[in-house]
Amino acid sequence: MKRILPVIVLLMLTLGLGAQDARSGRLVVHQDPLLDSLNITYNMLRDQIMKVEDNKGVPGYRIQVYYDSGINSGDRARKAREDFMFLFPDIPAYVTWKSPNYRVRVGDFRSRLEAERALHLIIIEYPNAWVIKDEINFPPIL
Repeated sequence: MKRILPVIVLLMLTLGLGAQDARSGRLVVHQDPLLDSLNITYNMLRDQIMKVEDNKGVPGYRIQVYYDSGINSGDRARKAREDFMFLFPDIPAYVTWKSPNYRVRVGDFRSRLEAERALHLIIIEYPNAWVIKDEINFPPIL
């Protein structure tokens, strides 16, 4: 009798605490509702991170100082970039290629006004330079 009573009590407790509904074969999970909101927040953050990783830059302005096509135009564009960086070391310069032209564009300006201010300095050395809308790199986080 001493052995049977604890077994019966244990059986009754385990049957009442089960998370499975034996009749329907479903599993019932009891959890804090805050876990659902945490999961939603995680998914939203993950989606935002993926959007930022896909996006390489933001709309802005650059100054085009050189473009060329033809034989050895890539080498000439890289040389033009080096020359520009020697004259203006604080302004980033980029070589891009869009068939059939190589281009050298400089700066990462958020507004046209910023680009026009820089153009006044650059146009002395590059009289054919002009401001152009372009996708610029993300500004540095301070």
